[in-house]
Amino acid sequence: MGLFNRTKNAVTTPAAVQTPAGPDLSHLTGDWNIDNTHSEIGFSVRHAMVTNVKGRFAEYEGKLHLDGATPTNSSADLVIKVGSIDTNQAQRDEHLRTSDFFAVETHPEIHFRSTSAQALGDHAYRMHGDLTIKGTTRPVILDLEYTGSATDAYGAERVGFEGKAVVDRTDFGLTYNAALETGGVLIGEKVKLSFDISAVKAA
Repeated sequence: MGLFNRTKNAVTTPAAVQTPAGPDLSHLTGDWNIDNTHSEIGFSVRHAMVTNVKGRFAEYEGKLHLDGATPTNSSADLVIKVGSIDTNQAQRDEHLRTSDFFAVETHPEIHFRSTSAQALGDHAYRMHGDLTIKGTTRPVILDLEYTGSATDAYGAERVGFEGKAVVDRTDFGLTYNAALETGGVLIGEKVKLSFDISAVKAA
């Protein structure tokens, strides 16, 4: 997958353009499956101009192909079940499932498919991809950080990433809003996405 932020400018020498140095992750090369029970996909959005509402998706499937030696060959594919949205308020969650927002009955899934990956140096990576919500596809950039790898108590190889992205919900047709008496609107347009991923190496 990609890890990112902490962008560093390439250094030009008379001989070549130097790419950022990073850790040797060649041992991670292979296919991995996201472990839902040890991962979280969350989001937050501004509410009533004063605070943020946070939520998560409980059901999703994701596959990663990691190339530790050549990170640009890495890729990711993620499918989220929109009906599993959870903002800790049942009435709000039901509204989010309606045609005012996600229209779960006709568009039950959110899909992310990577298009390119980039190593930025240290443990930081960037992944570009296509995000499809409510039948509309837009490009998105994920900034990811490699958080480590280990063999767990059951002998499974695991790898971890933390990531973030920002999207404009109106780009995907999620335009519902309401004006506030004091000015402004009820729901912000920018949505912050967060990823805390634990993946298990495929057999």
